[in-house]
Amino acid sequence: MNLLANARRLQSVGDEKQQAAAAELLPRLEEVAEERRTARQQAIQAKRAASRKPRVKAAA
Repeated sequence: MNLLANARRLQSVGDEKQQAAAAELLPRLEEVAEERRTARQQAIQAKRAASRKPRVKAAA
């Protein structure tokens, strides 16, 4: 389980102190998770683009 999932869980089922701590951390954890997701998607797109074969044009 990662930090983001753990913070979400504690926000809903934790005691009052845990919920407060999770509420404080969640915005930053979600921001970092989105940054990582974006970077991972960009890397996947770059890898796909690099492995594509160039199109062969038909002779006229």
